[in-house]
Amino acid sequence: MSKYKLVVCDHIHQSGLDILENSSDIEYINAADEPKNKLIEEIIPGADVIITRSPTAVDSYLLEHAKNLKAIVRAGVGVDNVDIEGCSKKGIVVMNVPTANTIAAVELTMTHMLSCVRQFPYAHNNLKQDRVWRRQDWYGIELKGKKLGIIGFGNIGSRVGIRAKAFEMDVIAYDPYIDPSKATNLDIAYTKNFDDILACDIITIHTPKTEETIDMIGKEEIAKMKDGVVLINCARGGLYNEEALYEGLKSGKIFMAGIDVFSYEPATDHPLLDLDNVTVTPHLGANTKESQGNIAIQSVEAAISAARGVAYPNALNLPIKENELPDFVRPYLELAQKIGNMAAQVTRSGVESIKITTEGEIGGFIDSLSTFAVVGLMSESLGDQINYVNAEFVAKERGIDIEKESLNAKKGFKNLLTVKVTTKEGNTIKIAGTVFEDSMQRVVNIDDYALDLEPKGKLILFKNNDEPGVIGDVGSIIAKHKINISDFRLGRNKNGQALAIIRVDENVTKELIEELSKLPACISVRSATL
Repeated sequence: MSKYKLVVCDHIHQSGLDILENSSDIEYINAADEPKNKLIEEIIPGADVIITRSPTAVDSYLLEHAKNLKAIVRAGVGVDNVDIEGCSKKGIVVMNVPTANTIAAVELTMTHMLSCVRQFPYAHNNLKQDRVWRRQDWYGIELKGKKLGIIGFGNIGSRVGIRAKAFEMDVIAYDPYIDPSKATNLDIAYTKNFDDILACDIITIHTPKTEETIDMIGKEEIAKMKDGVVLINCARGGLYNEEALYEGLKSGKIFMAGIDVFSYEPATDHPLLDLDNVTVTPHLGANTKESQGNIAIQSVEAAISAARGVAYPNALNLPIKENELPDFVRPYLELAQKIGNMAAQVTRSGVESIKITTEGEIGGFIDSLSTFAVVGLMSESLGDQINYVNAEFVAKERGIDIEKESLNAKKGFKNLLTVKVTTKEGNTIKIAGTVFEDSMQRVVNIDDYALDLEPKGKLILFKNNDEPGVIGDVGSIIAKHKINISDFRLGRNKNGQALAIIRVDENVTKELIEELSKLPACISVRSATL
């Protein structure tokens, strides 16, 4: 019997290599020390599956030589070095191991928290390096009785909360995408008001890096915080605006910050390193022996399953071969994901249910369309933790009902896709779209307002009482914020209301949304980026 060929492109823990060594149907090559040109040109062409880390870029050059490749396993979480779209076009599944370093990240968060409140690194250096014994210089604060705000209450955030409770801290969680019971069942308070988090003594963030979370903590948020607040980030660089963080630390508004991740790495000349009230580590979230062992074992097990064709755990893409899917279906899959993501951004709340309705021939592909819609919906809160393989499982795990309905084509559109999302508060949004000739995707209806909108760019959704002067007022406010309007679409209903979808060239700010919401005719105003 021929063996499956598996190539380990970069160094992984020996525990993973031991599994490969003992797998009778696997022929593996440990090419971690091979020159990259030899790896790609001579070794990868014969591989069924490869395991990579950061040093090996899965780009067009590698894919060109990957003649037999079925799957790629990224031994870690990040897949910035992988051309996922290119892999999909070649039918190559891309997988990662997103939970292998959970405990390591949790414990590093607690390390930074304790180091900050007791200024441990500075007291340590003062004695060990400077040989100065001055106890009176190092009066810290205790965790007991302090209020900890946790932003993002997933696998890592929830475990930080459990450990913080053991320190007798008062813990409050903010995560608009979870069922509040996930926190309250742990005797942890839950809030939907972000200002409750900003009022805490210590704040730690544990979210994916998305459009919504980049610069989530900036100058305005820091201004609202307590004097002497402690901030922790062991999640993703850029969740705190680093310029605002620097100014807050320099002014003393922020007592201490514990930072493991930076917007750009390696950050060896970062301004934060010049301050004496910040503890820093060089992205060590996954750097424990146990974590590296877990990563290696999970990566190898995933690679073996993929080689055998048994399963593709944590797949980040859906392998779509050009000749295996009707031409007219592909743009509908992308449209389904965009509509799901748009619904998530507009509602920004925990989801109770999602209903996918098709009209026309695309009904034959409703299961795939549903998967893409759910990925779009949940990626806003879960980032790369959600994928095309686990989407419906994760949705059901979170109590989200998925309903599918296929109807015959009606007058007006040959094919129509409608996604209706209901939040846990009972609010709904319904978005319908179609694809015209030349794969032109269009949103044609939002909450029964007929429109013709290309689903892309930075969008403002402004619903108002339909009365004279509103469009002018909206345009004036947007111009006042020095934001250029590139497109303006308007729908009206029979109840004297209108919905404007405004595409703009610059980022939509909180200040702009707040000012638009104060217009007398405004019913609601939301934003989305596609």
